[in-house]
Amino acid sequence: MNKAVFLDRDGVINEVKSKRVKFVNKPEQFYFLEGVKEAVKLLTDEGFHLFVVTNQGGVGLGYLSHEHLQSIHDYMVAELETAGGKIHEVSCCTHKPHEGCACRKPEPGMMVELSKKYDLDLSSSFMIGDREPDIEAGRKAGCKTILISDAASPLYDADYVFKSLSDAAAFVADLSNS
Repeated sequence: MNKAVFLDRDGVINEVKSKRVKFVNKPEQFYFLEGVKEAVKLLTDEGFHLFVVTNQGGVGLGYLSHEHLQSIHDYMVAELETAGGKIHEVSCCTHKPHEGCACRKPEPGMMVELSKKYDLDLSSSFMIGDREPDIEAGRKAGCKTILISDAASPLYDADYVFKSLSDAAAFVADLSNS
């Protein structure tokens, strides 16, 4: 079985609600957070299968189309590949919030489906996110959870807390080598 790292998108990979962007509705509004490209390369080099699992309710609400969302993800994946990283797949829930689907985080549906498709060992995999639904989904899927936050202590019952994806990736890489 393969080990994986599931990454939330907004707030973990790219800026959200910053001075430059409030929402990402086209590739020109997608700004990588500092160190993300290097972190994704490190995790790729360590042999992890990397997946982006993201709630994108803006599609269901009519703020952007599936095609626009796909162009954003194509841009993100291409930029990460140019930097030496590999995202195996981007999985997104485009349902409206509170629609009751099994895929929208905090439900683990996206991770469970990916684990079947790619023969993943969820118990040796990580979910990295910046919000409670990410951590809850990771727990429900049976993953170790990492919260990206400035908080000094674990929130939302996350197993670990780091200030950036770079710090989290270094920790995961160290764990996989010990």
